[in-house]
Amino acid sequence: MTAVRAFFHPGYETPLPEGHPFPMSKFSRLRRILVAEGICRDHDLQQPEEVDLELLQPVHTPSYLGRLANGTLTRAEERRLGLPWSAALWRRSRLAVSGTIGAARLALEDGVAANLAGGTHHALPDAGEGFCVLNDVAAAVHRIRDEGRAERFLVVDLDVHQGNGTAACLRSDDRAFTFSMHGERNFPLRKTPSDLDIGLPDHAGDLAYLEALRSHLDAVVDRSRPDLAFYLAGVDVVVGDRYGRLALTREGLRERDRFVVETLRRRGIPFVLLLAGGYARTAELTADLHATVHRVVAGRC
Repeated sequence: MTAVRAFFHPGYETPLPEGHPFPMSKFSRLRRILVAEGICRDHDLQQPEEVDLELLQPVHTPSYLGRLANGTLTRAEERRLGLPWSAALWRRSRLAVSGTIGAARLALEDGVAANLAGGTHHALPDAGEGFCVLNDVAAAVHRIRDEGRAERFLVVDLDVHQGNGTAACLRSDDRAFTFSMHGERNFPLRKTPSDLDIGLPDHAGDLAYLEALRSHLDAVVDRSRPDLAFYLAGVDVVVGDRYGRLALTREGLRERDRFVVETLRRRGIPFVLLLAGGYARTAELTADLHATVHRVVAGRC
């Protein structure tokens, strides 16, 4: 069994109003599952420190970062974000970005590493959206390249929602390839074009989903020629998800993750595992679904 080094911080969870739809406790629940199953040992888990503001400046505008730092988002901006601003949320967002950067460094050493958060792919250069405050993948791309560790990057975004923020943040970067496969009629209604977008109809199940993925992933790798990949393994594609509208079974989810992991390994591409979205009926079930890709990597399913 392969043990996976990963980043986690208790600060990944912050208080939200009662009844809020975001399953904030999924992060610590996922950590407990992975430790209990021996997939991540305690000494494999590392704690990130809050990322410096200067590392966010290549991705986000000074005015947006200033409003986040000062707590001066407008009510309209908070509604678009879907989360109430707090100092804890601002800290949490910087911790998660740091975790993705750290996981990218580890992946280049180990072949695979994880951040038990991240995949905040709706965060735009000048705004937060869809529960996403800062774009961790775009920040990691800039930082890892600046450190001279890698030049070319691939984003494999299989969240049910199109990765509009990552596409916007990396649109002028011809050495970072963004691939998003998502529900065509789902959020966001106005999509920022990725380098390759595959939109699926509502209620698409295992057969249609896996056929589409298998038809495109190798070609995406050929086109992008990455030194490092980021895999946004969103689990909101599973039937019954609150915001999903697709219909993968749990076996379909395992097959999806298996195919991505095997493809990247076969092609010799180091990769980072990121959570992205998941809104199953309970936070515990959501965390268990997020554990699927870790089980696949570890050879447990």
